[in-house]
Amino acid sequence: MHSAVSRSLKVFTTTLAAALLALGTPVAAGAAPQQQGQCANHLAPPPPVDTSEKPAPGKQAPAPLAVPAAPVGGPRMAECGLITPDGALNPPDGNTAASWLVQDLDTGAVVAAKDPHSRQRPASLIKTLLALVVVTQLTPQQVLVATKEDAEQECTCVGLAAGGQYTVDQLLHGLLMHSGNDVAHALATALGGPDSAVAKMNALAARIGALDTRAATPSGLDGPGMSTSAYDLSLIFHYAMKQPEFAKVVATKNFEIPPAGGKPAIPIFNDNKLLGVYPGFLGGKTGFTDDARHTYVGSAQRKGKRLAVVMLRAEQKPTKVVDQAGKLLDYGFALEDDRAEPVGQISYQAPATSAPGTDPSVLADGDTGNSGTSATAAGAKEDPFGVTGWIITLLVFLIIVGGFVVGHRRKKAAN
Repeated sequence: MHSAVSRSLKVFTTTLAAALLALGTPVAAGAAPQQQGQCANHLAPPPPVDTSEKPAPGKQAPAPLAVPAAPVGGPRMAECGLITPDGALNPPDGNTAASWLVQDLDTGAVVAAKDPHSRQRPASLIKTLLALVVVTQLTPQQVLVATKEDAEQECTCVGLAAGGQYTVDQLLHGLLMHSGNDVAHALATALGGPDSAVAKMNALAARIGALDTRAATPSGLDGPGMSTSAYDLSLIFHYAMKQPEFAKVVATKNFEIPPAGGKPAIPIFNDNKLLGVYPGFLGGKTGFTDDARHTYVGSAQRKGKRLAVVMLRAEQKPTKVVDQAGKLLDYGFALEDDRAEPVGQISYQAPATSAPGTDPSVLADGDTGNSGTSATAAGAKEDPFGVTGWIITLLVFLIIVGGFVVGHRRKKAAN
């Protein structure tokens, strides 16, 4: 009897463990699944080339983020090199990005990719995540007053004046069009300060399923523990482009911030050189740091299809990064014209719509945000039963088995 109960319990607990693994329970960084074990930078970005990621005195650099047991976005997203549909031609030569991904912005289908979960640094592409927190918590016409610290940030800067009054909408244009680090700091101040803003950015990243991403600064300047991936930034951009305020700003070519704080008006020109040049271009974001190298996200529409490309750790030679991105968009549209099978799925769980001022880390569950979801996409979402449910089930099972054992012993004693 006892051996039978032991065997039953062993089978149950083994099944429970397998179920939790299948649900995507994270594993420790040192226990990454074998299929990702040979990929470069599957745990952390390459070593920094400067001291920008040196922890503050008395602090340690955070450990790498855990690698999910199942690759988010589908099995092929764990592959290390070029990931294209069966029978498809390779993308054009000359692409220098260490990691990239092309997605369908409407369905979330991954059209093609290269090492999509390789962990890299985002540089200013992390400002897309900051912008998501801003449009969630602040209203466009809310007026903010720039501080002296805001105005003295390490530039690129738009030139905010200490004491100047600016609307959130004006600051978003400076943040996304010209990548102003002074603007990023001003918005972070409005969100409770840089540390609070970073915490909210990371909470939102985790909430929507960007599990490779950890912001260290609001602006994208490198810092201890900074991490992301082409997949995650594609997911974040996919979600961001559903926000009307974000989509409007990144599609703006010219903008002017009115005079403020004794300074004249500030003209802003969009840094994304494909805007107005590439047919059907919808907008995007550029970035650069010495450690991250060149990073890029851009999107375009053609024949009713909307595609977006993310490139990480790219170089400006032999051709400019924006030109490399344009060729990847061309390649993606050609695959779409051929009706090539997707190689993965961008899948996120969108926080429910909330009133400004609500913390996105505690929002209720919302829709997937994808008009098409695959089995792998569904598997990447949160399990509604939850780990707690499995634990309760195990306890109930043990109680039933215990009652059975006691009853069996009483029956035997009565005989």
